Amino acid sequence: MNFSQIVAEQRRYFNSGATRPVEHRVQNLRKLLAALETWESRLLAALDADLGKGAFEGWITEVGMVRSELREAIRHVKRWSAPKRVQTPITQFPGRSYVLREPYGVALIMAPWNYPVQLNLIPLVSALAAGCTVVLKPSAYAPATAGVLSELLSETFPPALVKVVTGGRAENTALLEEKFDFVFFTGSTEVGKTVMAAAACHLTPVALELGGKSPVILTQKADAALAAKRIAWGKFLNAGQTCVAPDHVWVPEELKDAFVAELRKNITLFYGEHPLESEDLPSIINEKHFRRLLGLLGESKPAIGGTWDEETRKLSPTVLVDVDESHPAMGEEIFGPILPVLTYQSLGKLLSHLRDDCPRPLACYVFSRDETEARRIMAALPFGGGCINDTVVHLTNSALPFGGNGESGMGRCHGQWGFETFTHKKAVLQKGRLEVPLRYPPHGGKGLEIVKKLM
Repeated sequence: MNFSQIVAEQRRYFNSGATRPVEHRVQNLRKLLAALETWESRLLAALDADLGKGAFEGWITEVGMVRSELREAIRHVKRWSAPKRVQTPITQFPGRSYVLREPYGVALIMAPWNYPVQLNLIPLVSALAAGCTVVLKPSAYAPATAGVLSELLSETFPPALVKVVTGGRAENTALLEEKFDFVFFTGSTEVGKTVMAAAACHLTPVALELGGKSPVILTQKADAALAAKRIAWGKFLNAGQTCVAPDHVWVPEELKDAFVAELRKNITLFYGEHPLESEDLPSIINEKHFRRLLGLLGESKPAIGGTWDEETRKLSPTVLVDVDESHPAMGEEIFGPILPVLTYQSLGKLLSHLRDDCPRPLACYVFSRDETEARRIMAALPFGGGCINDTVVHLTNSALPFGGNGESGMGRCHGQWGFETFTHKKAVLQKGRLEVPLRYPPHGGKGLEIVKKLM
């Protein structure tokens, strides 16, 4: 496949102006919405083939989220695209100032395997709403979904507007050598560094949606039963293969036993006495990641779970207690159904440690009955986004910006935030014919003090 030719064809199409009219963009979004409904059953079957996702989880975490994004964009893209008037200083009288939203141009979207429908299509929605053309690169680790997406999008759009490129590392490397106008990457921090370095060769702007070890903090004022239920749901959703999944939990020493007991109860409620047989527990994506997760268990004896099935690549929801930050599971983002529970004595010291000694995570979750305390914790720590008294669900609200901070990424997606990501903000100051000679030389005797008061 000639990637240079693909990019050149898309650039010609973009430069023709065809993608600029709002009506054209709305039409494309409606086409994608119709295609999503037509291909829904095949997408859900592909998610089951790649990840062992049941139809319910596949719909609420993937297809349904894309549909919501499409409807949001269709309703609001005209307003998002309108020029925005801003104030003009008195020194530029008479004049008008405004900001134009201009699509960047040819965009490359590189998506991961863990949510292979929504993490491909939600950025695509934003790019189409902005008026970009798109080269879309799904992950090779989810081949069934990549194949369906390729068919769906090739039937829906011409390749000059949307082109799907399948393949693995070689294709990723070759694509990054091309000059795109914007790159949107979702994946690991390490690969994100490679993407950013490649984009820097062309001074191409990037959005990086990465990950990190997202902590959960229970305070002494937490409802342990509620926390355990919502943490268990967020952690073991998609078998823990979620970028904003709770990575580990910090609990006061005196709450640990009650919290772990509630976790055990909820894991049983969700997945039954034999979780490896549950249709609601997805598989680990491949053998490589399955073996990596088994290695993270280390020598510790899990308090809950710790069993696996090599044939189905399922790992039961697993809880580790009596561990500290030297444990193997604390050395990297877990990205699987293993939940370390750590204890602390002083909330203040814990917050200082998380702020000063740890990379900035993609998400943070706080459980407390005291709203003032919870808000204080959220304000004290740097992270991408999060929840008070829940987990994961902040990314379902398209009115909230979704993205990282520091090592967990840069740039935002969802709703208007995603539209803005794929849009250059062009400044324009329009002047009338009336001349104010004050600015022109010679400047002698013009009263600098008067000018200083005006500016």
